[in-house]
Amino acid sequence: MGRQRRWTSATGRTFFAVLPLLCVSHGAWALEATIAGVSDEVEGNIQAYLQNIDAARYTEVRLEGEIRRRTQEAMRVYGYYEPDITLERATDERVWLEIEPGPQVEIEILSINVEGDASDDPPFQQAVEDFPLQEGDVLRHAPWDRLSSQFSGLAIERGYFDWGFTDRRMEVRPYLRSARLYMDFDSGPRYQFGETSITGSHIVLDRLRRMQPYEQGDPYLARTLAEYNQSLAETGWFSSVSVRPRLETAQELTVAPFGGGDPWWSEATASQPKRPRLSSAALASALSINMRDNTQLPIDISVTPADRHQFEVGIGYATDVGPRLRFGWEQPWINRYGHSLKHDLFLSSPEQRFTGAYNVPLENPLRDSYRLQYGIRNVDDSDTQSIEGTVELARRWKFDNDWVQTLFFRTTYEDFEQGGEADQVWLFYPGIQWSRTRTRPQRFPLWGDRQQLSLEFSDTVWGSDATFARITGDTEWIRMIGNDNRFLARISLGAIETDDFAKIPPSLRFFAGGDRSVRGYSYESLSPRNEEGRLRGGQQMLTSTLEYQRRVKGNWWGATFVDNGDAFDNWGPNDLKTGAGAGVRWVSPVGPVRFDIAHPFDHEDDWRLHFSIGPEF
Repeated sequence: MGRQRRWTSATGRTFFAVLPLLCVSHGAWALEATIAGVSDEVEGNIQAYLQNIDAARYTEVRLEGEIRRRTQEAMRVYGYYEPDITLERATDERVWLEIEPGPQVEIEILSINVEGDASDDPPFQQAVEDFPLQEGDVLRHAPWDRLSSQFSGLAIERGYFDWGFTDRRMEVRPYLRSARLYMDFDSGPRYQFGETSITGSHIVLDRLRRMQPYEQGDPYLARTLAEYNQSLAETGWFSSVSVRPRLETAQELTVAPFGGGDPWWSEATASQPKRPRLSSAALASALSINMRDNTQLPIDISVTPADRHQFEVGIGYATDVGPRLRFGWEQPWINRYGHSLKHDLFLSSPEQRFTGAYNVPLENPLRDSYRLQYGIRNVDDSDTQSIEGTVELARRWKFDNDWVQTLFFRTTYEDFEQGGEADQVWLFYPGIQWSRTRTRPQRFPLWGDRQQLSLEFSDTVWGSDATFARITGDTEWIRMIGNDNRFLARISLGAIETDDFAKIPPSLRFFAGGDRSVRGYSYESLSPRNEEGRLRGGQQMLTSTLEYQRRVKGNWWGATFVDNGDAFDNWGPNDLKTGAGAGVRWVSPVGPVRFDIAHPFDHEDDWRLHFSIGPEF
């Protein structure tokens, strides 16, 4: 019989063909084996089988028999069924094995068949195509066991709940050095998504159903349910979310497996009421009547409302601003349509601000929304004194590639004094922003990047006190080489074009220097200065960072870096400021802690310490 290939997937789970070892009693020592005659993976597998033998539990004759038995089992998975094993007990703790492995068994017949709806399902087809053994190859158990596991895993993942093996045999004839492998898998019908039932929601159901990534009648896919579960959780409306299929298939109705124990679906249906199970005969009768005629699987969703008021308090420190406090008050839902409200109060020595955001979700709450933002900010830092009030109305879109587009209209009133020059301005200006942030893991990214580009425009034609065009952009990248080498690169730029720079408030001018800019210089100390030597702010800004971090031990990292940049006028600096230094990173439970010492190259004797807590992005 030739090899019959019809289908399965490369996405199954790896299944090692290593039998469970005997448990080691307290205080037992491991038997050490010196093995000759075999090498590489065969020797390693024999060592794995023998390593936990407690020789004290056996008589000498039984111990020798146990060692031989385990050695033979370890070699069979590589096709060696008739090894010649010479065993010598060196000490109570060591045994010497001389092995003549003998010939390997080869595959004479290989028959793999998939029947039922899965016979036309590409993942099943691909798994069979990827099966590495052919007729005439040396027999290896691991790929065969892995294929069996793939079939069952794919069946559960893709909705073939009536699956089963009608034949699964490995016939080995050591005396003929041959093996015959038969695997017939019957998937049965593929189930479809049925009616979705939602309970416990305080949000209108239509809003939740529009987030649903499947339609009734679509082929069942477990990953789709997981995505829906995650999307509902990300809205912030619920403290708990459960999305489960209501299993009423042959796999659920059947009696418990022989020998006791619960079938795999018990956990999947933990939230469902328990139903009496049928006997095998009754099941067969029921299936013959209507089971295959009803392949739509109802989906049950149970949610619990999140707390309506949530509070957060944060404390931190950075050399830029000194001690800082943050108080947050969030209402993740304020009505049945899922509108939300969030307020933040931030306090530090140079800056105090209060902000609020009212969010109105649209058809897809995670991707589309209107947002009303407002706030007031007071700044008293070096040559800058400012009181600013802002109101902004924005429309937000999130695309499939994770880019976020925000179109906004902002009005700002600012009463300021910058470098001794005071003014009061009203500004009305629209803008657009594109941004994307990707990190993994979240707390201390070992891979990630952040991009942001913003365009803003104001004109006196519609009542604004200044005409200007402003652009800002940031890009930041984190990448690893190996497990212990972490690289960070960052570039930030900005420019403002105007005929009356004096009317541009400090919040829109450019400054450089500080913990997240050009280290070695104090916070926002780099910008053009007026005739009195006071900071005026720049019309353009460019900064860059290149940093290398090396893991020292565990969560401790060393770092070296060089920063370059300045704020300037006239579309180009005469020269950019440069700072370089070294530092330490500790990945604490509350986030990365950074301590740096930096030297500014235009001040030969100066050194500056920088300390901050929080992620790079």
